Amino acid sequence: MRSFLLIAATVLAIGSQAQRTVGLTQYDADIPGYGLFAPMNSNVTYLIDGCGREVKQWTSTYSAGASAQLQPDGSLLRAGSVGNPDFHGGGNGGVIERFNWDGDLIWSYLLSNDSMCQHHDFTVMPNGNILTIAWELHSAADALAHGKDTSNVLPRLWSEVLLELHPTGPGQADIVWTWRAWDHLVQHFDPELPNFGQPSQRPARIDINYRVGPPSNVDWLHINSIAYNAERDEVLVSVHNFDEFWVIDHSTTTVEAAGSTGGASGHGGDLLYRWGNPEAYGTGLLNDRKLFGQHHATWLPPGHPDAGKIMVFNNGKLRPEGNFSSLEIIDPALDTDGHYPLAPGTAAGPATSFWTWTAPVPTDFFSMNLSGVFAVDDGFFLTDGPHGRFFHIDANDEQVWEYINPVNSTGPITQGNTPQFNAVFRCEWYPADFIGFAGHDLTPGDEIELDPLPSPCLTSGMASATNGTITVHPNPARDHVILSTTGGISAVELVDISGRILSLPHTRMGAQVSCDIAAIAPGTYTLKLIGADPVPIHTSRLVIVR
Repeated sequence: MRSFLLIAATVLAIGSQAQRTVGLTQYDADIPGYGLFAPMNSNVTYLIDGCGREVKQWTSTYSAGASAQLQPDGSLLRAGSVGNPDFHGGGNGGVIERFNWDGDLIWSYLLSNDSMCQHHDFTVMPNGNILTIAWELHSAADALAHGKDTSNVLPRLWSEVLLELHPTGPGQADIVWTWRAWDHLVQHFDPELPNFGQPSQRPARIDINYRVGPPSNVDWLHINSIAYNAERDEVLVSVHNFDEFWVIDHSTTTVEAAGSTGGASGHGGDLLYRWGNPEAYGTGLLNDRKLFGQHHATWLPPGHPDAGKIMVFNNGKLRPEGNFSSLEIIDPALDTDGHYPLAPGTAAGPATSFWTWTAPVPTDFFSMNLSGVFAVDDGFFLTDGPHGRFFHIDANDEQVWEYINPVNSTGPITQGNTPQFNAVFRCEWYPADFIGFAGHDLTPGDEIELDPLPSPCLTSGMASATNGTITVHPNPARDHVILSTTGGISAVELVDISGRILSLPHTRMGAQVSCDIAAIAPGTYTLKLIGADPVPIHTSRLVIVR
């Protein structure tokens, strides 16, 4: 008993006095699931549980090339940065690697040379093929021949290519589909050159003379995310340097994707839809811009109340009203034939976002670059990339969970130290029932940071819980827990961090209910008391110690 009281007293004292700078810093609600992140300056990719404990790690010979994603078989796909000297922009990659659950490298594909380099993001299609982004080098002569303004030409220009890779063996893949931005240009500089026309009258084309930012930036478009819609067979990309996202028809052949006819849309590889910045195609001004350096444009998935709408992390850099970040959901409002609203001479609709989230004081949250957002059961899971911060917003728009990446280029740092250089491109969030976890050991280990404090998962459940006339004690508990209540209880359940539900045998003794927990493994659980309806009449944190 003395050791039990000492544990509780120590945790309470430390948890209330010490400052948490990294790892799990907030745990006000259960977030069943796991986070996967690859620190930008590290060779290691980490999987953590909702209590911020390491579940798994994978080690590469390359530092992160940005994106890392788990697959349905439990393997990890990860972009790596090979250090291509010809393409040195943000998000540079060059290789995609696949590791099995045990950490063995089972496939890789190098896409890095002096004329092309994979970067930022990729997505895996239902058939297992990989869609990814690559820079493509063009000379000044090539740019001028395509109508580049002679007063704004650089010795070299990076355009963008989308590639579909079909892995065929170790280190090998077939490129089975290609789309090039360079095939879909418009210019209003020289009528004697190809693709001459007013950008406003050809919104499905890309103005070679439009740019945001300094004229010295060779990274003209800077696509930073890619998503695939299997139902519509379309690709969605976030075009950072145009402050907009584009939708492209994937049903085309590579030949059709190079032109303006063919595919299910009949428009070949021309843009089907674009949104965020009508100035990019001559139908608006700065005040009409909606997106500012955005990242992670995705379709909301089937089953979500807003399935099919497009969600994007709007970084908000250089907003006219001040720098702040927001989440945006956009409803493209398809016509009766399922086509997007993209007509000559007008800005693509809608005029405003379907839904927007900002911090209560908008300027309190500003993530200058990187970052992303996922829809989860009752809210959203966000990555504040440059600060290595991940947090969960619930259905009431309240932040209820937060984790700060404790890893930089030298490895994990000590709890209490101020994190530096701990940026993360995007933390992926997976529900506890993600199929890729089936058959794999998810037993958590320790926290990643050095000298960790007792987890907020533990300290949040230390005091005896009271809810109206219901009291739970002791807490932490060892072999049994007593519920003081006069109400009817039909069942008592524990929910572990993976979402598994355990039924507890219980015995009523007057105004108390005794539950035997001797066979339950130590850990942090959600305790649920089920009434006669059956509806939970009480929910609280329960910590079991030995």
